[in-house]
Amino acid sequence: MIIAFPTMDDKGMESQVYGHFGSASCFILVDSDKSTHKTVSNADQNHQQGQCRPVAALGGKIVDAVAVGGIGLGALQKLNAAGIKVFRGVEGSVNENFELVKSGSLPIFSTDQTCAGHGAGGGCAH
Repeated sequence: MIIAFPTMDDKGMESQVYGHFGSASCFILVDSDKSTHKTVSNADQNHQQGQCRPVAALGGKIVDAVAVGGIGLGALQKLNAAGIKVFRGVEGSVNENFELVKSGSLPIFSTDQTCAGHGAGGGCAH
């Protein structure tokens, strides 16, 4: 299983999981079968609000799941439509969240937990 963790910097498995999928600067992709990880830059970071292209953001890399602190409804629906599970990540490192995914402790993101927007009255559910 390959899991993508959005982060703002590349510190490998010690990177902190970022709270917003679309505006993360990069993703740490962890392959649980091979026990390896690599970093991919966010290819869609500078998109308009609500216009996130999450599969493009992952640079075309094939992933099975994403673990993130916050995500918009459109991005969640697009990832789910592509067959990608989205876990509701917790504050902490990629390694900590990876262990939670492996143990089955991270819940799947539901549509009522998504970000409603940013700034000027738009808040997030996380």
